[in-house]
Amino acid sequence: MSNRNSKLSHFIDWCNEHGAFIATLFLILFVTLSALWLRSCLDGPEKVIDMGITHSTDIDLTPAQIRSIERIGKWEFLAVADEEMIDTVRRRLIGQDDRLVRIYKGTLRLGLNMEDCREGWLQAHGDTVTAVIPKIGLLSEHFIDEARTRAFYENGNWDARAKEALYHKAARAMKRRCLTPANIHKAEANAREQLTALFRAFGFNHVEIRFETDQ
Repeated sequence: MSNRNSKLSHFIDWCNEHGAFIATLFLILFVTLSALWLRSCLDGPEKVIDMGITHSTDIDLTPAQIRSIERIGKWEFLAVADEEMIDTVRRRLIGQDDRLVRIYKGTLRLGLNMEDCREGWLQAHGDTVTAVIPKIGLLSEHFIDEARTRAFYENGNWDARAKEALYHKAARAMKRRCLTPANIHKAEANAREQLTALFRAFGFNHVEIRFETDQ
């Protein structure tokens, strides 16, 4: 009995002396068993986790962006310079008739006012945008440069009312000469080109531009 107690006492003393070693041994055993358990859990059919990234081709135009385009206001697509010689004659019963001849110069600017676009004029679907814009027209009725207007011939007395009438006659002549189908078609082509470049800058690959008269 005393021999057995002696061995137990000796074992306890040895454990006290080698406590750090025993703790390390138990730690290694714990890590090894944990690794084996984890491996057993992962055994079996291979599982694939899909981490793919989905790319969207949709491009959003916010109301603020649409409003910023509308705020461009008057957008010129073609400028046509013109010069007209306009005259008027006032008949007299006696003596020489009165005659007034003036030369008018001006530049007619063709384009559209983006603020005139109707509600829903811009529609985006994926990478395609469709814009329905107002028809091309004259941006301003005040296209005659009065500072460059000069009298070519003047006989008799002409008041301001008569000269104003001649001014409006010149404006009508300039419109007839410059607002031709060919010039309007050219302005429309420029509008399509510039608007397409604008929407391409927003990221749209396909741009369709239509005028309200096309509908």
